[in-house]
Amino acid sequence: MRSSSSRSSQIDWLLSALRWVLLASVVLVIWINAGRVQPLELLGRSLPPLLAAVAYNLIVMVLLVFEVRVRLLPWVSLILDTFLSIAFLYVSGGVTSPLLYISLFPILNAALRFNLLVNVLVTGVLCAASLVLTGSAPMAAVPNLTIMIMTAFVAGTIGSSLRKLSTEARRAEEDNELHHLRSTREQARAIFEMASTLSATLNYQRILDAVLDVSVLGLKEIGPSSTRMVSLVLLLAGNDLNVAASRHLTVRDEQLSVKMNNGALSKTLASAEPVICDDPAHDPELTTYSALHRCQVAVCVPLRAGFENYGVAVFASPDPAMFTPDNIDVLMAVCNQAIIALQNAQLFASLQAEKAHIVEIEEDARKKLARDLHDGPTQSVAAIAMRINYTRTLLQREPLRVPEELEKIENLARSTTKEIRQMLFTLRPLILESQGLKAALETLVQKLHDADPNLEVHLELDDQVEKLDKDAQGMTFYVVEEAVGNARKHAEAKNVWVRTYSDGESYIVEVKDDGKGFDVAKVQSNYDKRGSLGMINMHERAEVLKAKLSIASAMGQGTRVSMRIPIDRVQS
Repeated sequence: MRSSSSRSSQIDWLLSALRWVLLASVVLVIWINAGRVQPLELLGRSLPPLLAAVAYNLIVMVLLVFEVRVRLLPWVSLILDTFLSIAFLYVSGGVTSPLLYISLFPILNAALRFNLLVNVLVTGVLCAASLVLTGSAPMAAVPNLTIMIMTAFVAGTIGSSLRKLSTEARRAEEDNELHHLRSTREQARAIFEMASTLSATLNYQRILDAVLDVSVLGLKEIGPSSTRMVSLVLLLAGNDLNVAASRHLTVRDEQLSVKMNNGALSKTLASAEPVICDDPAHDPELTTYSALHRCQVAVCVPLRAGFENYGVAVFASPDPAMFTPDNIDVLMAVCNQAIIALQNAQLFASLQAEKAHIVEIEEDARKKLARDLHDGPTQSVAAIAMRINYTRTLLQREPLRVPEELEKIENLARSTTKEIRQMLFTLRPLILESQGLKAALETLVQKLHDADPNLEVHLELDDQVEKLDKDAQGMTFYVVEEAVGNARKHAEAKNVWVRTYSDGESYIVEVKDDGKGFDVAKVQSNYDKRGSLGMINMHERAEVLKAKLSIASAMGQGTRVSMRIPIDRVQS
């Protein structure tokens, strides 16, 4: 519809300009024919229709300039042009008038704007008017009338052909516009379906497959070329890109990794914008995949969220004209939608892993508690029960030995009570919540001394230790407890030093012992196969505080555990 209005406006501009030329020629023709008629007299008689035509043409020009659409303008123009032509014939002498050529203008107007019937009708009206205005000697008008009729025939034929071509062009343009609208609707539907699919799944692989499948649906308007398109999703793994999903890629290609080499993939990651490669077979990075060697063009779309790069989606085709700006916009929309789902899937996977890890830690804690209860208080309570039974027997056979045995039972009961309290303190040190980290560490040292008198734990705490926030105090206590416990159980240390101090940038908690030490790299390399998770727990508790934990040790040189806590954790 817009193109039809544009063509109509072009015809209006053409006729308006031609009308100015004809009106300007009236004066010139009158002076040229000054010998046959009085020019001033003829000009005076022609002035009223001339002024009327000028006023009308000015109105038409204003409407065209301001793009005011008037539906009846073609009919009004034809009728006024016809009457103005008759008026000029009337004032200048009919068919023999030198202004007869003006009557050809409405015939041309009818031929360009209307069908053959209107053209014949306008020509008939003008011929009849010319004969009536000529009066006597009608035969003298025959040559001029013949010219008018022939002009009408030629103009009508040309106008009919032009209208036919215009109609066909308009129909073709409307078909193209309809096809474009349908393609746009299909693209929108495909993207909507992808969004629904992505919002309904948190499976990483399904999301990547959806990116490739929906991209082909979004490019449906390109026809059969889409079925020959090679596509793949490359995800970052360190400095390499690995194939995570693909279409029409060989099995060998799927196993290959790409190293950054200033090719199209590197440029895409660096610019965060789509990059078109006109010769993927000779690109230093894309040439890795043999399936791309038969393609003439490839477009690399970044998979990026904020400042984080996830990888690149590559779409390649044997058709060099396949990726138009609109098609690239579709691919960008698909990839942008997918990256949100990838983030959600990644967060969900991290959450699941964290959940599994928490369950694993809880299970490990339960096993440790059960083991400690079995090896400690359970054995002690069983021993107490056996001694009480033994004491009952002594009461009947050797009553004098009963006081001695009761004293042993009492000592065993006290030792068991102390052991249970130590376990309760380890599970939940209430003193940490009520009196702070310093008091909790002092209590820990006292209980360790009671449990192992040969171990000396030296506390060197500064005044800022009490200014750590509650979370930092709790995590620091558990790290110190784990480090000191390792020194006691595994390092066979005689002395352990616990220090806290600030270097201006971080608050440092350090646990150092004089034990036998160990090979840190060797222990950490197979730590996941060990039964204990002490070192992992220390690192995880440090990560909660965004602190940096380091362990330095060597055989025969003791161990030093150092945790650097952000200084903003120290409350002023």
